[in-house]
Amino acid sequence: MTHLPAATSTPSEQSFSREAGRETAMAKDILGEAGLHFDELNKLRVLDPEVTQQTIELKEECKDFVDKIGQFQKIVGGLIELVDQLAKEAENEKMKAIGARNLLKSIAKQREAQQQQLQALIAEKKMQLERYRVEYEALCKVEAEQNEFIDQFIFQK
Repeated sequence: MTHLPAATSTPSEQSFSREAGRETAMAKDILGEAGLHFDELNKLRVLDPEVTQQTIELKEECKDFVDKIGQFQKIVGGLIELVDQLAKEAENEKMKAIGARNLLKSIAKQREAQQQQLQALIAEKKMQLERYRVEYEALCKVEAEQNEFIDQFIFQK
């Protein structure tokens, strides 16, 4: 087994490291004042990491919102189609009802016309009956006269 010597740093290295850390902090402060920031990957960014995180969250929320709006539009589209279909069915039923009502009116008018024709026929038949009755009475009178004439003729002989 090989042992590696423990890494030890010299005091000058430690001092250099502290100064480099201070310089880095100062550089970050200066850049921060200028509106420039480093992200977790030490890439230079224009936006503050918090703002970047909020932007990402907002972007995700917007995506969720757009997805929900899309679902809502699909639901509303389906509802509109259903309402349109029901409206068409209602319109068809309305047309059937109007047709049935018109048919009933037509039948009622036909019956009324038929009733008037029958009443006219009854009146005509009553007049004909009256004529026949008058004619019958006249014929009965003629028959009675003829019978009387025949009786008189027979008695005269």
